[in-house]
Amino acid sequence: MRRGVRFVPLALLLTGIVEVAVFVLLGRWIGFGWAILLVLAVSLLGMALLRREGMRAWRGLRAAVEGGRPPGSEVSDGLVGLLAGLLLAIPGLVTGVVGLLLTVPVLRRLARGQVQRMAERRVSAQVAGDLFGPRRVRVRRGQPRPDTGPEPTEATPPPPAAPGAAIEGEIIEPRRP
Repeated sequence: MRRGVRFVPLALLLTGIVEVAVFVLLGRWIGFGWAILLVLAVSLLGMALLRREGMRAWRGLRAAVEGGRPPGSEVSDGLVGLLAGLLLAIPGLVTGVVGLLLTVPVLRRLARGQVQRMAERRVSAQVAGDLFGPRRVRVRRGQPRPDTGPEPTEATPPPPAAPGAAIEGEIIEPRRP
């Protein structure tokens, strides 16, 4: 079982408790009739957003595939949009606010980056390259190991890495026009 999966029931329970508490507090503040109307309006907005984002994600995926581009950014943006619509469609004010925040372009871009990073960690490098396009890798030379010999100078090329030896580096996302 994955680490985070065991916390899902607890998270759902806490979300339900928070939703009920916020609804009761809002109902006392503006009245329960208005609170119910607000929850219904937010849910209707979420259903409309789900439909719109689903169609938008499908069109983006088709355009990327037809254009020969990696579809990863369109897929991750569509997932964030669908998550925003789903959170708005679920009856509740807290989930509605989180869903509404995911429609803000800056926060949506941040969430899309997180979705891409999660996907890249869970799939092989080849699949990630197919989904999100080629990546550049920046390699930093670390401290030499005692058994590798002296540090190479600029005149001598570095020795090839031993099979199975790790090279420290980071993946740099290419700039998009």
